[in-house]
Amino acid sequence: MPFVPFAPSPSSPPFSPSPLAAHPPGTDTPPTCEVPHFAPVRVRGGRYQLRQLVRHRRRAVAVGLVVTAAALVAAGPRDADGARGHPVVAPVREHRAVTTVSAPVRIADAATVRLLRPGDRVDVIAAEETATGGGDAQVIARGARVSKVPEALEGAGDSGALVVLSVPRSTAARLVGASSTARLAVTLC
Repeated sequence: MPFVPFAPSPSSPPFSPSPLAAHPPGTDTPPTCEVPHFAPVRVRGGRYQLRQLVRHRRRAVAVGLVVTAAALVAAGPRDADGARGHPVVAPVREHRAVTTVSAPVRIADAATVRLLRPGDRVDVIAAEETATGGGDAQVIARGARVSKVPEALEGAGDSGALVVLSVPRSTAARLVGASSTARLAVTLC
């Protein structure tokens, strides 16, 4: 297409050049060219996605379940106290069991007990006497803390001496059971 310069119509006022422009308007633009012919661009839109979902039923069911779950969550109860979907239950009061207890233990050798001080760690050993004179020794408590060494009573004789140990509750039960059938001794840790 040939370039046609601007020609004022006879009814228009005469052209007055602007001091800013050296050429009349439109003379500094490049010539026009033809746009090549191309096929129309087709974009797959929403109507095609619905058809695809109908063709793929598993996907359609999954999408339906997701939408239903989202609607149920949105419509559920709105308690500020707890999470939605969970029953409101009063908190369970936590009962803390005593981890250690004080266990008075009678040690067969009173002289050994006089060596002990509060804070010492001891192992308690039970020695069972047999008819032949020998016995079986077994450690009942390991690393028990001495919490108190009571004064020896006058006239106690050969019955041993008392010591108070801080041990776990289950170990205290074993100490009491062993003291009824065996002689107890301690070793310093």
